[in-house]
Formats: sequence, C-alpha cells, structure tokens
Amino acid sequence: MPALDYIVIALFALMVLLAGMAFTGSGASMKSYFAAGGALPWWLSGLSLFMSFFSAGTFVVWGSIAYQYGWVAITIQWMMAIGGFVIGFYIAPRWRKTGALTVGAYIGSRFGVPLKQFYSYLFLLLSFVTTGAFLYPVAKLVNVSTGLSVEISIMAIGLLVIGYTAAGGLWAVVITDVLQFVILSAGLIIVIPLAFQQLGGPGQFIAQAPDGFFDFINNEYTIGFLVAFMFFNTIFIGGNWAYVQRYTSVKSEKDAKKVGWLFGTLYLISPIVWMLPPMIYRLLEGGNLNGLENEGAFLLMCKQVLPQGLLGLILGGMIFATASSVTTTLNMSAAVFTNDIFKRAKKSISDHKLMKVAKASTVGFGLLTIGVALLVPRLGGIVEVVLSVGAITGAPLFAPPIWALFSGRQTSFSIITTTILGLVINLFFKFISPVLLEFSLDRAAEMMVGVLVPILILGLFEVYYRLAPVTAQNTGSVINSDPIPEQTTPITSDTSNQNHLAFKVMGLALMFTGVLMVGLGVYSETGQGIVIFTGLVVALPGVMLFKKYWAAKTI
Repeated sequence: MPALDYIVIALFALMVLLAGMAFTGSGASMKSYFAAGGALPWWLSGLSLFMSFFSAGTFVVWGSIAYQYGWVAITIQWMMAIGGFVIGFYIAPRWRKTGALTVGAYIGSRFGVPLKQFYSYLFLLLSFVTTGAFLYPVAKLVNVSTGLSVEISIMAIGLLVIGYTAAGGLWAVVITDVLQFVILSAGLIIVIPLAFQQLGGPGQFIAQAPDGFFDFINNEYTIGFLVAFMFFNTIFIGGNWAYVQRYTSVKSEKDAKKVGWLFGTLYLISPIVWMLPPMIYRLLEGGNLNGLENEGAFLLMCKQVLPQGLLGLILGGMIFATASSVTTTLNMSAAVFTNDIFKRAKKSISDHKLMKVAKASTVGFGLLTIGVALLVPRLGGIVEVVLSVGAITGAPLFAPPIWALFSGRQTSFSIITTTILGLVINLFFKFISPVLLEFSLDRAAEMMVGVLVPILILGLFEVYYRLAPVTAQNTGSVINSDPIPEQTTPITSDTSNQNHLAFKVMGLALMFTGVLMVGLGVYSETGQGIVIFTGLVVALPGVMLFKKYWAAKTI
C-alpha cells in the first residue's frame, strides 16, 4: 500500500479522535453522558444505530457471499431492513415510553431489583467477551492492510476508542458514527462508477453474470433461513441494550419510531451499494478466488480502481465503523455498571462523583476489552465460538424484556425462566447434541430454534397467566400493566449547547474530509473528476453546518 494511504489513515484517525474528544466536559450529568440529554436528534440516532450494527463482516462476510452467489447477499441484509421497520412501528416507541436510561432500569422498575441485578451482571459478562471479539477483527483488518502486528493494532485502536468514548460519552460515539457513515458512503460513490468503467458498464455487468447470480434465494440461503434471520434481527436490534439506548435517547416516541424507520430504510438501500463492488469483481476477475480468498473481494475491488490515498480513506472508514460496535457497547456497559449497579450500592453519592465513576468504568471496561482481544489469537477459533454464542443467546436475553413491554402478565419468574431455559436449550443444540447424539442443526434450523424457543416459552406463560391470574405478592414481581404516559424530553440549556457543539464538530469534520478528498482528486491519475466532485459534495454540508451553528449562541 502506498505511503499516501498510510498518511490518510493516520489523518482520519486523528480527525475521529479530535471529534470525539471535543465533547470532553460537555456531559454534566448521567443523562447527558449516557443519553445525550434525552433529546438526541432522531436522524443522528438512526445513523448511529445503523453504524453501530455495522462491522467488518458487512464487507467481509456478506461481501464473500456476494462474490460467490450474487444478489442473495443483498436479500439476506434486507431481512435487517424488515426488522428495522417492525422495530420502528412497534418496539422503539415502547422503549421510549418507559423513560428508562437503560434496559436494566426498566427491568428493575417493572420486576424488581433482583432481576435487574441478574440481567445487568449477565449483560456485562457477555459484553466483555463480545466486545473483545469485535475489537480483534478490526485489528486484523489493520494488520492485513498495513502490516502492523495484531497486538499493536489491538492496543492502538483500543486506546484510541477508549479515549474519545470516555471523554465524550454518547455524543462522541454518535458523532464519530455519523462521520464514518459519510466517509464510507463517499468512498463507495467513487468505487462503483470506476468499477463499472473497468467492466464496460452496467450492461456488461448484467450480460456477463453467471446463471443464478441475480436470484433472491438459493439452496444454502433458503426462505426458511431468511425468515429466521429476520426474526432474530428484529429481536436482536430491538432488544440489545446498546441499541435500545438509541431509542431512549431521543425526545419523544415519534422520534423513536423514526430511528427504526431510518435504520430500515438504510438497510433497504445500502446493501445494494455495498455488495456491487464484490459482485463486479467476480466478473472482472473471473471467479477464481477460492475458500477464504473471496472474503477479500471488496477490498481487492477497491485496491484495483481507487487512486492513491482513497484506499486509505476507505480503510480508515471501515476500521472505525467496525470499531463503532466496540464504542457503543463500551458506553452502554459503563451506563449499566454506573446506573444499575454502582448507584444502587452508593445511594448517597453525588452526580459529580457518579460522572467520575462513569468515565472510569468506561476506561476499565475498555482495558478489559483490549485484554480479551489480545487473548483471541492464543485461544484459536474463539471468535467464531463467541459469535455463535452471541447468536444463540440473543433471543433468550432480549426477547423477554421486549415481550414485557407489551404484556402486563409476565412476572419476574416467567422472564428469568425463559432466559435460563432458552440459553440451556440453545447451548445444548449448539455444543452438546453434536457430540453426544451426533445430531446438529443446520444454519436455518439453529437460528429458528434460537428464536422460537424463548418466544414459545413466553407464549405458554402468557396463556397460563391469562387463565390463572397471579398477583405481585405470590410471584415477587412488580406487575405494571398500565401503560406509561408518553414522555417528551424538554430541551434544556445543557442539551441545546450539546446539540450546537455536535453540529459544529460535524461541520468541521465534513469540511476537513471534503477538502482532503478534493486534494487527493487533484493529484489523482484516475477518476479525478468524480473524486473532486464527491469531495465537494461532502464539504458543502460541512460548510453549511459550521456556518449556521458557529453563529448560534449557546444558552
């Protein structure tokens, strides 16, 4: 990779760090630090949710499927879009209506402190492992692209994201998410026309495609798999504590709906754009990549057509967009520890000291994440195991609280029983039955069982409680079937100041990125016009934002 690409990656990393650090001291309270004051603009929250769900797997895993099979990779990701729309219509506004800072806080108010503590500790335990597993592939991407060792990459990226996440809280996470979205989108606007140009145009793309390349499903990714994948993602995106934060941080139920709708809309459009480069590369290259080689199809296409410097920009966007999963979970883990565990143990603690605990816990969890990521290569294959465990534990952990949002009959006993039984059954089919019974589930069946088991258990409890009503006294739960009135967060002076600062930072970052792209375009030997044009398109809204909010007075 040319030296210019390394320079661009370094400049991009510096910009992300400075953008996140700009919010140091802006969060004066728990709500401002962990929920952006409860009045985060819905479109920023939706973009952040979209990027938080993003990972290197978007281009590596789905890119590999797109290279090998074609359009089916897009169909799979459309299931996430359906999930987003379902969440927008039904689940997101329910979460916002609770008025809770975290899912744990809602569980505590609805079912009592013991259940809240159980779920909080379980969430933190899984977060340590999964966040480390997210950090490792980011470092691996840096290692493959630059030659920097995996260990140094883990520590460098880990310390970088800890720095701006601890300093700026949720605002730092959201703004850096949006910047990464813009960078990747701009890069793809450049890659796709250049790739089509090498192939001979869209007509050749259609004419040269192998049989079945534009089929929506195939023998491996069947309708059954797609349905299971859609249900799983609806529960995972609708109930994951880190993602719920995006629904509860906006000012009203109506805005929470828009967050889900924006996520769904982006997942309708973006997979087509994302998957075109590896699909085009398949036709340019002749389909000769085998095994794990096809996982690099997206980057190989970028490397083939992008001028110097632009590959570094794309890689920087991919690296930090993938790291978004780490920053999102770090912020939520710190929120759970500070709000749901530490605050209860130290009831008389001041807000000032709580903020110190919030930032210190973010750093502490970040260092643990680095430690887990450093262990991954020594334990061999743990990433796949962790991701599999994450897939099969998603529904047992996240489905019960979602169900409770719509039902006043569920109790602490039914919720915890569903989680434990769901985990035991799913883990049995994943790890024990293949060894003891020589029976294993295929991909679609494993996902369907993982989703249906907790839903079936909750359904049985719902029927039982409907036929034999229970009371809070004989279950130990706090039953609250009366819906909570809609809560709209007022725009306070602190919230307004944070919003203004956010748009100023975003404006400056967009201007910097646009100017950088224009500069790279001027000295580019290929695609000069489209690079300069895209740079101007990125810079223009940055100028408008900065001009508008620089003049705006803070309260």
